[in-house]
Amino acid sequence: MNAYEVNFDGIIGPTHNYAGLSFGNLASEKNRGSVSSPKAAALQGLAKMHRLHAMGVKQGVLPPQPRPDFSFLRQIGFDGSEEQIIDQAAAHPQLLANAYSASAMWAANAATVTPSADSQDGRVHFTPANLATTLHRSLEPAGTAQVLRQIFANPRRFVHHRPLPRQALFADEGAANHVRFAPGHGEAGVEMLVYGRTAQDGRLPARYPARQTKEACEATCRRHRLAPEKVLLVQQNPAVIDQGVFHNDVISVANETAFLYHEDAFVDTPAVIARLERMLGRNLQRMCVKRTQVSVAQAVESYLFNAQLVTLPAGGMALIAPLECRRNAAVKAYLDSLLTADDAPVTAVHYFDVRESMQNGGGPACLRLRVVLTTEELAAVHPHVLFDEQLHAALVAWVHAHYRETLSPADLADPALAHESRTALKALEEILQLHLQGRCTLS
Repeated sequence: MNAYEVNFDGIIGPTHNYAGLSFGNLASEKNRGSVSSPKAAALQGLAKMHRLHAMGVKQGVLPPQPRPDFSFLRQIGFDGSEEQIIDQAAAHPQLLANAYSASAMWAANAATVTPSADSQDGRVHFTPANLATTLHRSLEPAGTAQVLRQIFANPRRFVHHRPLPRQALFADEGAANHVRFAPGHGEAGVEMLVYGRTAQDGRLPARYPARQTKEACEATCRRHRLAPEKVLLVQQNPAVIDQGVFHNDVISVANETAFLYHEDAFVDTPAVIARLERMLGRNLQRMCVKRTQVSVAQAVESYLFNAQLVTLPAGGMALIAPLECRRNAAVKAYLDSLLTADDAPVTAVHYFDVRESMQNGGGPACLRLRVVLTTEELAAVHPHVLFDEQLHAALVAWVHAHYRETLSPADLADPALAHESRTALKALEEILQLHLQGRCTLS
Protein backbone atom coordinates (compact mmCIF):
# COMPACT_ATOMS: atom_id res chain seq x y z
CA MET A 1 0.00 0.00 0.00
CA ASN A 2 1.34 3.43 -0.94
CA ALA A 3 1.78 5.57 2.16
CA TYR A 4 3.73 8.65 3.10
CA GLU A 5 5.02 10.18 6.30
CA VAL A 6 3.73 13.76 6.12
CA ASN A 7 5.41 16.33 8.35
CA PHE A 8 2.91 18.89 9.61
CA ASP A 9 5.08 21.72 10.91
CA GLY A 10 3.82 24.29 13.37
CA ILE A 11 3.98 27.81 11.96
CA ILE A 12 5.83 29.87 14.57
CA GLY A 13 3.42 32.48 15.88
CA PRO A 14 3.74 36.28 16.02
CA THR A 15 4.13 36.29 19.82
CA HIS A 16 7.23 34.06 19.85
CA ASN A 17 9.21 35.21 22.90
CA TYR A 18 11.75 33.97 25.44
CA ALA A 19 9.92 33.74 28.76
CA GLY A 20 11.73 30.64 30.05
CA LEU A 21 8.50 28.87 30.97
CA SER A 22 9.68 25.29 30.48
CA PHE A 23 11.37 23.97 33.63
CA GLY A 24 13.77 21.18 32.67
CA ASN A 25 14.33 22.54 29.17
CA LEU A 26 17.83 23.94 29.47
CA ALA A 27 17.75 26.23 26.42
CA SER A 28 14.41 27.69 27.49
CA GLU A 29 15.77 28.47 30.95
CA LYS A 30 19.11 29.79 29.66
CA ASN A 31 17.53 32.33 27.30
CA ARG A 32 14.83 33.59 29.67
CA GLY A 33 14.34 37.33 29.18
CA SER A 34 16.28 37.56 25.91
CA VAL A 35 14.97 39.51 22.95
CA SER A 36 13.42 37.26 20.32
CA SER A 37 12.72 37.79 16.62
CA PRO A 38 9.27 36.46 15.72
CA LYS A 39 9.79 37.31 12.05
CA ALA A 40 13.13 35.48 11.82
CA ALA A 41 11.69 32.53 13.74
CA ALA A 42 8.74 32.09 11.39
CA LEU A 43 10.87 32.51 8.27
CA GLN A 44 13.39 29.95 9.55
CA GLY A 45 10.57 27.46 10.07
CA LEU A 46 9.13 28.11 6.62
CA ALA A 47 12.59 27.74 5.05
CA LYS A 48 12.92 24.30 6.61
CA MET A 49 9.50 23.26 5.27
CA HIS A 50 10.35 24.62 1.82
CA ARG A 51 13.62 22.74 1.63
CA LEU A 52 12.05 19.46 2.75
CA HIS A 53 9.29 19.94 0.19
CA ALA A 54 11.96 20.49 -2.48
CA MET A 55 13.60 17.22 -1.40
CA GLY A 56 10.33 15.43 -2.16
CA VAL A 57 9.23 14.94 1.46
CA LYS A 58 5.49 15.43 1.99
CA GLN A 59 4.87 18.56 4.04
CA GLY A 60 1.93 20.32 5.67
CA VAL A 61 1.43 23.15 8.14
CA LEU A 62 -0.37 23.69 11.43
CA PRO A 63 -1.41 27.24 12.37
CA PRO A 64 -0.32 29.07 15.51
CA GLN A 65 -2.93 29.45 18.22
CA PRO A 66 -4.55 32.80 19.07
CA ARG A 67 -2.52 34.64 21.67
CA PRO A 68 -2.85 36.10 24.23
CA ASP A 69 -5.30 33.59 25.68
CA PHE A 70 -7.87 35.94 27.17
CA SER A 71 -10.08 33.12 28.42
CA PHE A 72 -7.18 31.95 30.61
CA LEU A 73 -6.55 35.47 31.91
CA ARG A 74 -10.24 35.91 32.77
CA GLN A 75 -10.32 32.52 34.43
CA ILE A 76 -7.58 33.58 36.85
CA GLY A 77 -9.32 36.80 37.85
CA PHE A 78 -8.41 39.57 35.40
CA ASP A 79 -11.45 41.39 34.04
CA GLY A 80 -12.72 44.40 32.13
CA SER A 81 -11.90 45.19 28.52
CA GLU A 82 -9.09 43.27 26.87
CA GLU A 83 -6.81 46.29 27.14
CA GLN A 84 -7.60 46.44 30.87
CA ILE A 85 -6.93 42.73 31.23
CA ILE A 86 -3.49 43.12 29.65
CA ASP A 87 -2.76 46.11 31.87
CA GLN A 88 -3.72 44.15 35.01
CA ALA A 89 -1.82 41.04 33.96
CA ALA A 90 1.28 43.11 33.21
CA ALA A 91 1.74 43.43 36.97
CA HIS A 92 2.17 39.63 36.95
CA PRO A 93 4.67 39.16 34.08
CA GLN A 94 4.92 35.40 34.38
CA LEU A 95 1.16 34.94 34.07
CA LEU A 96 1.02 37.27 31.08
CA ALA A 97 3.91 35.40 29.48
CA ASN A 98 1.99 32.13 29.81
CA ALA A 99 -1.01 33.68 28.08
CA TYR A 100 1.21 34.92 25.23
CA SER A 101 3.29 31.78 24.73
CA ALA A 102 3.73 30.67 21.10
CA SER A 103 4.73 27.15 22.20
CA ALA A 104 2.14 25.47 19.95
CA MET A 105 4.85 25.92 17.30
CA TRP A 106 6.36 22.67 18.63
CA ALA A 107 3.89 20.41 16.89
CA ALA A 108 5.64 17.24 18.04
CA ASN A 109 3.69 17.79 21.26
CA ALA A 110 0.37 18.46 19.54
CA ALA A 111 -0.91 14.89 19.57
CA THR A 112 -0.14 11.20 19.39
CA VAL A 113 -1.03 9.75 15.99
CA THR A 114 -1.55 6.10 15.05
CA PRO A 115 -1.50 5.19 11.34
CA SER A 116 -4.31 3.09 9.90
CA ALA A 117 -1.85 0.24 9.28
CA ASP A 118 -1.45 -0.16 13.05
CA SER A 119 -4.97 0.46 14.35
CA GLN A 120 -7.36 -2.48 14.51
CA ASP A 121 -10.19 -0.48 12.91
CA GLY A 122 -8.06 0.61 9.94
CA ARG A 123 -8.37 4.35 10.59
CA VAL A 124 -5.88 7.05 11.60
CA HIS A 125 -6.29 7.96 15.29
CA PHE A 126 -5.46 11.30 16.92
CA THR A 127 -5.26 12.08 20.64
CA PRO A 128 -4.31 15.71 21.36
CA ALA A 129 -1.77 15.90 24.18
CA ASN A 130 -3.08 17.42 27.42
CA LEU A 131 0.38 18.90 28.22
CA ALA A 132 -0.62 18.95 31.87
CA THR A 133 2.89 19.42 33.28
CA THR A 134 3.42 23.04 32.23
CA LEU A 135 0.93 25.90 32.47
CA HIS A 136 1.63 27.58 29.13
CA ARG A 137 1.32 24.35 27.18
CA SER A 138 -1.78 23.19 29.05
CA LEU A 139 -3.62 26.07 27.32
CA GLU A 140 -3.18 24.41 23.91
CA PRO A 141 -5.21 21.14 23.75
CA ALA A 142 -8.64 22.58 22.88
CA GLY A 143 -7.20 24.67 20.05
CA THR A 144 -5.15 21.73 18.80
CA ALA A 145 -8.18 19.44 18.78
CA GLN A 146 -10.26 21.99 16.92
CA VAL A 147 -7.65 22.45 14.19
CA LEU A 148 -6.94 18.72 13.78
CA ARG A 149 -10.65 18.01 13.38
CA GLN A 150 -10.80 20.52 10.52
CA ILE A 151 -7.69 19.24 8.75
CA PHE A 152 -8.53 15.55 9.15
CA ALA A 153 -12.31 15.77 8.88
CA ASN A 154 -13.41 12.57 7.14
CA PRO A 155 -14.78 10.21 9.85
CA ARG A 156 -14.35 7.21 7.55
CA ARG A 157 -10.61 7.84 7.53
CA PHE A 158 -9.85 9.64 10.79
CA VAL A 159 -10.78 9.21 14.46
CA HIS A 160 -10.41 12.10 16.92
CA HIS A 161 -10.22 11.47 20.66
CA ARG A 162 -10.49 14.01 23.41
CA PRO A 163 -7.30 14.82 25.33
CA LEU A 164 -6.71 12.59 28.33
CA PRO A 165 -7.89 13.94 31.71
CA ARG A 166 -5.76 16.95 32.67
CA GLN A 167 -4.47 15.30 35.79
CA ALA A 168 -1.01 14.28 36.96
CA LEU A 169 -1.72 10.55 36.53
CA PHE A 170 -2.39 11.03 32.82
CA ALA A 171 0.21 13.67 31.93
CA ASP A 172 0.71 13.36 28.17
CA GLU A 173 3.26 15.14 25.96
CA GLY A 174 2.19 13.67 22.62
CA ALA A 175 4.32 12.42 19.75
CA ALA A 176 7.57 13.67 21.31
CA ASN A 177 7.43 10.43 23.32
CA HIS A 178 6.09 8.19 20.54
CA VAL A 179 8.35 6.20 18.23
CA ARG A 180 7.09 4.01 15.38
CA PHE A 181 8.99 1.22 13.65
CA ALA A 182 7.88 -0.48 10.43
CA PRO A 183 9.51 -1.95 7.30
CA GLY A 184 7.75 0.78 5.32
CA HIS A 185 5.40 3.61 6.19
CA GLY A 186 2.36 1.75 4.84
CA GLU A 187 3.11 -1.55 6.58
CA ALA A 188 2.01 -2.63 10.04
CA GLY A 189 4.58 -1.76 12.66
CA VAL A 190 5.55 -1.59 16.31
CA GLU A 191 4.68 1.48 18.34
CA MET A 192 7.02 2.38 21.18
CA LEU A 193 5.74 4.83 23.78
CA VAL A 194 8.25 6.28 26.21
CA TYR A 195 7.30 7.43 29.71
CA GLY A 196 9.20 9.12 32.50
CA ARG A 197 7.16 8.01 35.48
CA THR A 198 4.40 5.74 36.67
CA ALA A 199 1.89 5.93 39.51
CA GLN A 200 3.47 2.83 40.99
CA ASP A 201 6.85 2.81 42.62
CA GLY A 202 9.72 3.25 40.22
CA ARG A 203 12.80 5.29 39.42
CA LEU A 204 12.26 9.03 39.12
CA PRO A 205 14.50 11.94 38.14
CA ALA A 206 15.78 13.95 41.09
CA ARG A 207 15.94 17.44 39.59
CA TYR A 208 13.48 17.88 36.73
CA PRO A 209 9.93 16.60 36.23
CA ALA A 210 9.17 13.42 34.29
CA ARG A 211 6.50 14.78 31.99
CA GLN A 212 5.01 11.63 30.47
CA THR A 213 3.28 8.92 32.51
CA LYS A 214 2.99 5.24 31.75
CA GLU A 215 -0.73 5.48 32.46
CA ALA A 216 -1.14 8.07 29.69
CA CYS A 217 0.70 5.79 27.26
CA GLU A 218 -1.50 2.84 28.18
CA ALA A 219 -4.69 4.88 27.77
CA THR A 220 -3.61 6.09 24.33
CA CYS A 221 -2.90 2.53 23.20
CA ARG A 222 -6.38 1.43 24.28
CA ARG A 223 -8.03 4.37 22.52
CA HIS A 224 -6.09 3.87 19.31
CA ARG A 225 -6.98 0.16 19.18
CA LEU A 226 -3.41 -1.03 19.11
CA ALA A 227 -2.75 -4.74 19.34
CA PRO A 228 -0.92 -5.34 22.65
CA GLU A 229 1.70 -7.52 20.98
CA LYS A 230 2.65 -4.57 18.76
CA VAL A 231 3.18 -2.08 21.61
CA LEU A 232 6.34 -1.50 23.61
CA LEU A 233 6.22 0.72 26.70
CA VAL A 234 9.66 1.94 27.71
CA GLN A 235 10.85 4.06 30.62
CA GLN A 236 13.13 6.98 29.90
CA ASN A 237 16.35 7.04 31.89
CA PRO A 238 15.74 9.38 34.88
CA ALA A 239 19.40 10.39 34.84
CA VAL A 240 19.10 11.89 31.35
CA ILE A 241 15.90 13.73 32.26
CA ASP A 242 17.95 15.44 34.96
CA GLN A 243 20.42 16.50 32.24
CA GLY A 244 17.77 18.26 30.17
CA VAL A 245 16.22 15.39 28.19
CA PHE A 246 12.64 16.47 28.90
CA HIS A 247 11.18 14.40 26.01
CA ASN A 248 12.29 11.21 24.33
CA ASP A 249 12.84 13.09 21.06
CA VAL A 250 15.80 14.81 22.70
CA ILE A 251 17.60 11.45 23.07
CA SER A 252 16.36 9.21 20.20
CA VAL A 253 14.79 9.34 16.74
CA ALA A 254 13.58 6.60 14.40
CA ASN A 255 12.30 6.13 10.87
CA GLU A 256 11.03 2.86 9.45
CA THR A 257 13.50 0.34 10.95
CA ALA A 258 16.36 2.81 11.48
CA PHE A 259 16.93 3.87 15.09
CA LEU A 260 19.35 6.59 16.20
CA TYR A 261 19.61 6.60 19.98
CA HIS A 262 21.99 7.32 22.83
CA GLU A 263 23.17 4.37 24.88
CA ASP A 264 21.88 6.09 28.04
CA ALA A 265 18.42 6.89 26.61
CA PHE A 266 16.35 4.31 28.49
CA VAL A 267 16.24 2.28 31.65
CA ASP A 268 18.18 -0.81 30.46
CA THR A 269 18.72 0.29 26.86
CA PRO A 270 20.15 -3.10 25.70
CA ALA A 271 16.99 -4.86 26.87
CA VAL A 272 14.84 -2.34 25.01
CA ILE A 273 16.75 -2.92 21.79
CA ALA A 274 16.61 -6.70 22.15
CA ARG A 275 12.85 -6.63 22.64
CA LEU A 276 12.37 -4.32 19.67
CA GLU A 277 14.26 -6.71 17.44
CA ARG A 278 12.12 -9.64 18.61
CA MET A 279 8.90 -7.69 18.02
CA LEU A 280 9.92 -6.50 14.56
CA GLY A 281 10.96 -9.95 13.46
CA ARG A 282 14.05 -8.48 11.84
CA ASN A 283 17.17 -6.70 12.91
CA LEU A 284 16.95 -3.02 13.63
CA GLN A 285 19.22 -0.68 11.74
CA ARG A 286 20.84 0.39 14.98
CA MET A 287 22.77 3.61 15.30
CA CYS A 288 23.76 3.63 18.95
CA VAL A 289 25.65 6.72 20.04
CA LYS A 290 28.09 5.87 22.81
CA ARG A 291 28.70 8.28 25.66
CA THR A 292 32.38 8.22 24.69
CA GLN A 293 31.39 9.60 21.27
CA VAL A 294 28.78 12.17 22.33
CA SER A 295 27.90 12.87 25.94
CA VAL A 296 24.30 13.46 26.99
CA ALA A 297 25.24 17.09 27.68
CA GLN A 298 26.58 17.47 24.12
CA ALA A 299 23.46 15.82 22.71
CA VAL A 300 21.24 18.24 24.61
CA GLU A 301 23.33 21.26 23.66
CA SER A 302 23.35 20.38 19.95
CA TYR A 303 19.94 18.63 19.77
CA LEU A 304 21.51 15.80 17.78
CA PHE A 305 18.53 13.52 18.43
CA ASN A 306 15.96 16.24 17.80
CA ALA A 307 16.85 15.94 14.14
CA GLN A 308 14.32 14.59 11.67
CA LEU A 309 15.10 11.24 10.09
CA VAL A 310 13.24 11.10 6.78
CA THR A 311 12.93 8.69 3.88
CA LEU A 312 13.92 10.23 0.54
CA PRO A 313 11.79 9.51 -2.54
CA ALA A 314 14.88 8.43 -4.49
CA GLY A 315 15.96 6.07 -1.72
CA GLY A 316 18.02 6.31 1.42
CA MET A 317 17.42 8.50 4.44
CA ALA A 318 18.41 12.02 5.35
CA LEU A 319 18.99 13.49 8.77
CA ILE A 320 17.58 17.01 9.12
CA ALA A 321 19.78 18.48 11.85
CA PRO A 322 20.12 21.95 13.41
CA LEU A 323 23.21 24.03 12.64
CA GLU A 324 24.29 23.51 16.24
CA CYS A 325 25.18 19.90 15.35
CA ARG A 326 27.71 21.12 12.80
CA ARG A 327 29.22 23.53 15.32
CA ASN A 328 29.72 20.89 18.02
CA ALA A 329 32.96 19.06 17.25
CA ALA A 330 31.98 15.76 18.86
CA VAL A 331 28.56 15.67 17.23
CA LYS A 332 29.92 16.68 13.82
CA ALA A 333 32.56 13.94 14.05
CA TYR A 334 29.89 11.36 14.87
CA LEU A 335 27.67 12.44 11.97
CA ASP A 336 30.62 12.38 9.57
CA SER A 337 31.41 8.83 10.68
CA LEU A 338 27.76 7.86 10.25
CA LEU A 339 27.85 8.82 6.59
CA THR A 340 30.89 6.65 5.92
CA ALA A 341 29.66 3.58 7.78
CA ASP A 342 28.91 0.66 5.47
CA ASP A 343 25.69 -0.37 7.22
CA ALA A 344 24.22 3.02 8.19
CA PRO A 345 20.93 3.90 6.48
CA VAL A 346 21.63 7.65 6.60
CA THR A 347 22.93 8.80 3.23
CA ALA A 348 22.89 12.56 3.83
CA VAL A 349 22.91 15.09 6.66
CA HIS A 350 21.37 18.49 6.03
CA TYR A 351 21.95 21.29 8.52
CA PHE A 352 19.22 23.88 9.10
CA ASP A 353 19.15 27.26 10.77
CA VAL A 354 16.28 27.13 13.26
CA ARG A 355 18.15 29.21 15.82
CA GLU A 356 15.12 31.10 17.12
CA SER A 357 13.35 27.85 17.94
CA MET A 358 16.53 26.27 19.32
CA GLN A 359 17.08 29.15 21.74
CA ASN A 360 13.61 28.49 23.12
CA GLY A 361 14.29 24.76 23.45
CA GLY A 362 12.99 23.17 20.26
CA GLY A 363 14.87 21.72 17.29
CA PRO A 364 13.75 20.54 13.83
CA ALA A 365 11.88 17.51 15.17
CA CYS A 366 10.04 19.56 17.79
CA LEU A 367 8.55 21.69 15.02
CA ARG A 368 6.73 18.87 13.25
CA LEU A 369 3.96 16.34 13.84
CA ARG A 370 4.49 13.18 11.79
CA VAL A 371 1.32 11.71 10.27
CA VAL A 372 1.54 8.54 8.16
CA LEU A 373 -1.14 8.63 5.47
CA THR A 374 -2.10 6.36 2.59
CA THR A 375 -2.74 7.91 -0.81
CA GLU A 376 -6.48 7.85 -0.12
CA GLU A 377 -6.08 9.37 3.34
CA LEU A 378 -3.83 12.12 2.01
CA ALA A 379 -6.51 12.96 -0.56
CA ALA A 380 -8.99 13.43 2.33
CA VAL A 381 -6.78 16.00 4.13
CA HIS A 382 -7.85 19.66 4.07
CA PRO A 383 -5.93 20.73 0.95
CA HIS A 384 -5.12 24.30 1.96
CA VAL A 385 -2.60 23.18 4.63
CA LEU A 386 -0.56 20.99 2.26
CA PHE A 387 2.71 22.65 1.33
CA ASP A 388 3.50 23.81 -2.18
CA GLU A 389 5.24 26.78 -3.78
CA GLN A 390 2.07 28.87 -3.76
CA LEU A 391 1.45 28.29 -0.05
CA HIS A 392 5.09 28.98 0.75
CA ALA A 393 4.99 32.31 -1.05
CA ALA A 394 1.72 33.27 0.64
CA LEU A 395 3.04 32.43 4.10
CA VAL A 396 6.32 34.27 3.61
CA ALA A 397 4.41 37.37 2.50
CA TRP A 398 2.05 36.97 5.47
CA VAL A 399 4.97 36.85 7.91
CA HIS A 400 6.57 39.95 6.42
CA ALA A 401 3.25 41.79 6.66
CA HIS A 402 2.34 40.90 10.25
CA TYR A 403 5.38 39.96 12.35
CA ARG A 404 7.63 42.13 14.50
CA GLU A 405 11.36 42.09 13.97
CA THR A 406 12.00 41.87 17.71
CA LEU A 407 10.03 41.15 20.85
CA SER A 408 11.21 41.75 24.42
CA PRO A 409 9.47 40.60 27.62
CA ALA A 410 8.31 44.18 28.25
CA ASP A 411 6.53 44.24 24.88
CA LEU A 412 3.97 41.70 26.12
CA ALA A 413 2.35 44.52 28.12
CA ASP A 414 1.68 46.47 24.91
CA PRO A 415 -1.99 46.07 23.83
CA ALA A 416 -0.87 46.69 20.24
CA LEU A 417 0.77 43.26 20.22
CA ALA A 418 -2.58 41.61 20.85
CA HIS A 419 -4.13 43.68 18.04
CA GLU A 420 -1.32 42.60 15.70
CA SER A 421 -1.70 38.95 16.65
CA ARG A 422 -5.45 39.10 16.04
CA THR A 423 -4.98 40.70 12.63
CA ALA A 424 -2.34 38.15 11.64
CA LEU A 425 -4.51 35.18 12.61
CA LYS A 426 -7.48 36.61 10.74
CA ALA A 427 -5.36 36.89 7.59
CA LEU A 428 -4.02 33.35 8.09
CA GLU A 429 -7.57 32.01 8.28
CA GLU A 430 -8.07 33.24 4.73
CA ILE A 431 -4.86 31.60 3.51
CA LEU A 432 -5.44 28.23 5.15
CA GLN A 433 -9.25 28.28 4.97
CA LEU A 434 -9.48 27.29 8.64
CA HIS A 435 -11.43 28.67 11.56
CA LEU A 436 -9.05 29.40 14.42
CA GLN A 437 -11.02 29.06 17.63
CA GLY A 438 -10.88 31.84 20.19
CA ARG A 439 -9.54 34.52 17.90
CA CYS A 440 -8.83 37.49 20.16
CA THR A 441 -11.11 40.44 19.46
CA LEU A 442 -9.85 43.53 21.20
CA SER A 443 -12.52 46.16 21.71
